[in-house]
Amino acid sequence: MVAKSYKNFIGGEWKASSGGETFENVNPANLKEVVGRFQQSTLKDVNEAVSAAASALPGWKKTPAPKRGEILFRVAEHLVKHKEALAQDMTREMGKVIKETRGDVQEAIDMGYFAAGEGRRLGGETVPSELTDKFCMSVRMPVGVIAAITPWNFPLAIPSWKLFPALIAGNTVVIKPASDTPLSVYHFMKVLEEAGLPPGVVNYVTGSGTGTGTPLLDHPKVDLVSFTGSTDTGSLVAQHCARQMKQYSLEMGGKNAILVMDDADLNLAVEGVVWGAFGTTGQRCTACSRVIVHKKILKKFTSLLVKRTKELKLGDGLDKKTDVGPLINGEQREKVNGYCKIGVDEGAQLLIGGGAHRAGGCSKGVFFKPTIFGDVAPKMRIAQEEIFGPVLSVISCRSLDHGIKIINDSAFGLSSSIYTQDVNRAFRAIEFLDTGITYINSSTIGAEIQLPFGGTKGTGNGHREAGTAALETFTEWKSVYVDYSGKLQKAQIDD
Repeated sequence: MVAKSYKNFIGGEWKASSGGETFENVNPANLKEVVGRFQQSTLKDVNEAVSAAASALPGWKKTPAPKRGEILFRVAEHLVKHKEALAQDMTREMGKVIKETRGDVQEAIDMGYFAAGEGRRLGGETVPSELTDKFCMSVRMPVGVIAAITPWNFPLAIPSWKLFPALIAGNTVVIKPASDTPLSVYHFMKVLEEAGLPPGVVNYVTGSGTGTGTPLLDHPKVDLVSFTGSTDTGSLVAQHCARQMKQYSLEMGGKNAILVMDDADLNLAVEGVVWGAFGTTGQRCTACSRVIVHKKILKKFTSLLVKRTKELKLGDGLDKKTDVGPLINGEQREKVNGYCKIGVDEGAQLLIGGGAHRAGGCSKGVFFKPTIFGDVAPKMRIAQEEIFGPVLSVISCRSLDHGIKIINDSAFGLSSSIYTQDVNRAFRAIEFLDTGITYINSSTIGAEIQLPFGGTKGTGNGHREAGTAALETFTEWKSVYVDYSGKLQKAQIDD
C-alpha cells in the first residue's frame, strides 16, 4: 500500500516542495508502517511561507481581537469534533498510548477556548499621570511574523501553545513541526482552514532542521522565534537570533525530581513516580527522572516502586491495555541504552529494565524496558543529564533541606514535586525548589493551560508558555499618553 503524501500549507494553498523531495514518517510501534510522506522543504519554500505571513500580517492585525477570538473558538470546536481521529493518528506517528494522545488533543482544545476568551481581554494598564489633564495607558501590540519550531513529543498541544496566543494577539505564523511528527500539525492546519482562518495567517512547512529550520531562524522578515526542544539546539537558536537582534522564546530540557518524605502516602507517591517516569515513555520535558527518597523509607518505597513498574505493559499505543508505548525512533533508543550503560559503569544498581524490549508484539517497534537505578549518587551522569526515556534514578536523602539541595543541584529547573502530609514542609518546598513548576502530592507532569509553563536555568530564557503569560511573549507593550490640557506640559520638569 502506497503511503499518502502531504503538502505544505502556504498562503492558504497546499503546495509541494519546490525541490520535489519528500521524506517518510513511520510508526515507531511498527517501523514497517509508513504513516505518510511529507515535503522536504527548501529555502525557496521557507521564503514563500514567510512572505505569505508578512503579507497577511496587516489584515490580521487590523481584525478586531474579539473577531480573531471567534475564529479561534471555531478552531477549538472543530478540534472537539475531530478529537478521536486526531488522537488515533497521533499515536500512529509518535507512539504514546491513546489515552495520552487524547489528552494531547484536549490540551489544544483547552488552549483554543482560553485564547479565544483573551480576545475580549488582552489587558493593558491605565495609571494616573503626574500632570493634570493627561491620561496614561499601555496597550499590547503584536510582535509581527512568528516562526514556531515544535517538537515531536506533544505534536498538537505544544503547537497550540504557540499558535493560539500568537494569533489572538494579532501575529501571523510559520510553523515547522518536528520531522518525526508532521501529521498532527498537518491536521491542525486543516482544522484552521476549516474554521475560516484567512489565507497566510498560518503557514506550514515540513523538513529538516538545517534545510527548513535554520532558514526560518535567519529570515529577516521573521520577528520572533518560538522554539521547544533540546537545550543544545535552543542554544543555537539563541545564537542565530542574537546576531540579528531578533526576539526568541526557548522552552528546553529538564531533569525533574520528586521528593518523597518519610511521612508521605507511599502508595500515592509510587503511582505519581511511575506516571511521571514512564508516561509518554519518559519522553516529556517534565518527566520524573529522579526520585529523592528519605532514607527512613528508602527500602520500602523502592520495593513498592519496582513491583509496580513490573506490572506495566509495553505495546502499541492503540491497544487500550498498553501502559507504555515505544520510543520515538532508533536513534533515541540508542541514546537511552547508552545512558543505561553509563549508569552501570558509574556504579548505580540496575533494579529493573535497562535494555530494548523486543518480545511479543514489540518486535517491529522501538521499545525500551522501563528502567530503575538504585544507589544513585546525585553527581552521577544519569542523575544530572537529560535522558528523555523511561529511566529513573533513585537517590537517598537525609532530610527535607538535603532533598531540596539535591533537586536544585541541576543545570535545569523545569518541574519538581514533593510528597508529604506536612503543610509546613510543602510550603518550604514551594519556596526553595528552584523550578518553574512545583507540585504537592502529585507527579511532575500534568500542567494545565491556564497557568504559565516553563522553567529556570537551562530550561529556558525566562519566557513562559500557556496562561496569560504567553501573551508576554507574543506582544509588545506600547505606552500611550493623551494630553488634553491644550498646552505644552513637561513631565519631570519643575515649574
